[in-house]
Amino acid sequence: MAFTLGSHILLVPFGVALPAITLLMHYRGLRKGDAVALLLARRWSAVMAVQFAIGIVTGTVLSFELGLLWPGMMGRWGDVFGLGFGVEAWAFFLEAILIAIYLYGWRRLKPWTHFWLGLPLPLAALMGAFGIVAANSWMNTPRGFSLDASGKPVDVDVRRAIFTPMFGPEYWHFVVGVVLTAGYVVAGVYAVGWLRGRRDRYHRLGFTVPFSVAAILTPVQFMLGDSIARSVFHKQPVKFAATEIVWKTDTHVPEYMFGRLHSDGTISGGIRIPQLDSILAGFSPDTKVTGLSSVPASDRPTAAQATIAHWAFDIMVTIGSLLVLLALWYGWCWLRRRDLPGSPWFFRCAALAGGACLLTVECGWITTEVGRQPWIVYQNMRVAEAVTDTRASTLWTMLGLVVVLYVLVFGAFLTVLLRMSRRWRLADEGAATAAAPGDVEGDTPYGPRPLSTTGGKDGGGA
Repeated sequence: MAFTLGSHILLVPFGVALPAITLLMHYRGLRKGDAVALLLARRWSAVMAVQFAIGIVTGTVLSFELGLLWPGMMGRWGDVFGLGFGVEAWAFFLEAILIAIYLYGWRRLKPWTHFWLGLPLPLAALMGAFGIVAANSWMNTPRGFSLDASGKPVDVDVRRAIFTPMFGPEYWHFVVGVVLTAGYVVAGVYAVGWLRGRRDRYHRLGFTVPFSVAAILTPVQFMLGDSIARSVFHKQPVKFAATEIVWKTDTHVPEYMFGRLHSDGTISGGIRIPQLDSILAGFSPDTKVTGLSSVPASDRPTAAQATIAHWAFDIMVTIGSLLVLLALWYGWCWLRRRDLPGSPWFFRCAALAGGACLLTVECGWITTEVGRQPWIVYQNMRVAEAVTDTRASTLWTMLGLVVVLYVLVFGAFLTVLLRMSRRWRLADEGAATAAAPGDVEGDTPYGPRPLSTTGGKDGGGA
């Protein structure tokens, strides 16, 4: 499950945020009569469709794994928090229909009609994120039920089960995070082109729009990250202790950047900053921070799990801080000269920012899941009670099959993207006819279809 989620989550920023960035470029193209912007939007929509197809495969595997690997959790708690998965499924089908209409409409609908029909796409993506984050936030702060004498949930209140204390902080942190991740990844592609000497308007616009979106949201995300950490401090104090490797409950608690927690409570390595953890948690060095030793060993993460969660959290914070500096660099140059920074180092950093953001997405998931151990449903069900009793040899076989499937799927994904990129580059160089007969891109996204090889206007060659 860790491998599957860790792979699938790399696609999530594009599934949730790429439609919004594409439509923003689409709107700019229509508003300003900008053929370059329309061309970028059309090409991004093709990438969006390929990514969605890959997400179908990885998401389907996840849905099977929920039933196969976690029968204890789904059997007992499915009636309480399962609505979130239902919402995600409806959003998934709606998004599939909307993507099909959007792709179909480039050649067949009036420009503004086409745009308005595509506008619900980001809303469907956000609805899907709503369902998944609602389920995860419930696992972190379960609400909306009572337990009978046998420990089974009864009297389910669906509204309280969805809107749990951690839902708001998790949802907005997630949404802003995936939008800026998609923005940095898309901009990074054009930053590489810029470094290779492609200084045309196509690359400039392809870089500027998604990077501007990401740069604006970066400081917002930093504040939301601080807010969710404080929510964890109040709602899940033991999880907070794990992410900050705090062993004893105390005030004036120091902050450790990295470092390793040992089973006896000692910490080796890292950078120690006196009193900072208490200040960050409650704005005062007198703030009392709950330590891991405040609960029995069976109710808290192990020293190794706490260290993993702590490192994931610190990597996320470190990258976030560097991205704030990058966004400020960009903003300063833009405000002063209304132009991009001239230094190649800026574009080198921008090219790396997308990969760094994907790493933070992974780290955020690791922090959320590993920091909650040993609970699958916080303080209500342990992982050991939720997992399947299938033999280990069978699980290893299943893992091997999933790894092979994902290698093939992601390999196909990258192959398709590289071929699309090469085809577009040749088209921009004026070699489209020789390189790709039957190309349907034409001179503009709303232009007529070229004649097919059979001579028909909408024949098989199109």
